[in-house]
Amino acid sequence: MSELHDLTATDQLAALRAGEIGPVDLAKHYLDRIARLDGELGAFVEVTADAALARAASLGGREPEGALWGLPFADKDLVPRAGVPTRFGSRLHREHIPDATADQAAVLDEAGGVSLGKTNTPEFGLTGYTETQIGPPARDPWNTAHGAGGSSGGAATAVAAGLLPLAPASDGGGSIRIPAATVGVVGIKPSRGRVPFASGQDSPGGLSVAGPIARTVADAALLLDVQVSGRAHPYATAAPGAGPFLDAARPGAGTASARVGVTTVSPWDDADDIRLDPDAARAVEVAAALLTDAGTAVDAFDWRPHGYAELFMTLWRTSAARMALTDAELDLVEPITAWLVREGRRLTGVQVLDALAAAAVFERDTISAFAPFDAVLTPALALPPQPIGWFDASDAARNFSQQVRYAPYSSFVNVAGLPAIVVPVTVDAAGHPVSVQLIGRPGGEAAIIALAATLEERRGPLPHPPAWRA
Repeated sequence: MSELHDLTATDQLAALRAGEIGPVDLAKHYLDRIARLDGELGAFVEVTADAALARAASLGGREPEGALWGLPFADKDLVPRAGVPTRFGSRLHREHIPDATADQAAVLDEAGGVSLGKTNTPEFGLTGYTETQIGPPARDPWNTAHGAGGSSGGAATAVAAGLLPLAPASDGGGSIRIPAATVGVVGIKPSRGRVPFASGQDSPGGLSVAGPIARTVADAALLLDVQVSGRAHPYATAAPGAGPFLDAARPGAGTASARVGVTTVSPWDDADDIRLDPDAARAVEVAAALLTDAGTAVDAFDWRPHGYAELFMTLWRTSAARMALTDAELDLVEPITAWLVREGRRLTGVQVLDALAAAAVFERDTISAFAPFDAVLTPALALPPQPIGWFDASDAARNFSQQVRYAPYSSFVNVAGLPAIVVPVTVDAAGHPVSVQLIGRPGGEAAIIALAATLEERRGPLPHPPAWRA
């Protein structure tokens, strides 16, 4: 029997606008699922049921207004919302309740969305897995012994398990794409400069941007359109190209004329022991074949980047070093956080400037190398989902290496400022989805969304995790 969460977000929105369901009914449906199921999943760190129902009730009896009118979502626990605990995944902020709402949340409110609470994130969003000292980990709904990835692990878990129709997220080194690929949903990392309130322009190296996580390519495009259009751009320049990106999510929209390069090379290959799982390699082969069948020109791409690891590690440590943590507080945070901050504060100004210069060269070289293609197809992850506790909780250097080996195809996209989307295309022997990544040109979200929609259509329906029918 079909239930409300079986509908896509775009279908739920259409039903809301047609009066077939009401905002309160939809909010209650998801709140009930969260109450029943999230204890085993760890998607949420705060559920604001009363506020959500009041918000949904305030929308009832009015003409639908806004691109997300009545649609539930949840804020990532790095995004302040006035009056709601915002802990940043850290015990240092266990009691923190902000007075103001950040643009990332306000934009979705203004579009008519209904926030149900806060989704789980690692401490300060610094890691590609979501396991903290202050609460349960975010788990993969397909196998709850495994982690959901990070840093938007809670958001991805909630979407995959049918606890939310879609979710806002953020990505500084893969934090949208890693969890989305881990649990088998869609995640979009936009171009640098694309999303006004989280463009990357004001972070070291221009790394961190906001983007969507959803079950389908069209649903992700819907949320991306809201994130892009919700604020005036505060900078003199923005990413080129224009939406609405939902139009690009029609299967076949421009894919027959597209050219796609295929590589399984990562920029970490010369710095760490990167081993590609056979299921991940097979997903790339299947995706290439599906696109070829759709009329897309698909070619092997010989890409050999060098010297990436040092520049990224310097940028990541520099970002951590900027956090206002005292020496006493560094004794209370997680070992990986303390290590990144302390290592970052040991860097000299010359080392940071050299890394920024190297990143600019890497960006230019990567864009030039990718220029012949509308998109470059890579694995989304190198390894399958890993058990909770697999990432070393005490040896921070080993922990960082493990994150690299798990997801070596993510962070370089942030350094280059390019858009990317992950989409599941195959399943492994256990029935778990396996995803690929499509990386676009600067401002090329429409092209990769169209290609991902074609993959989605041609691969056919995928199974749902066990929690879906619970």
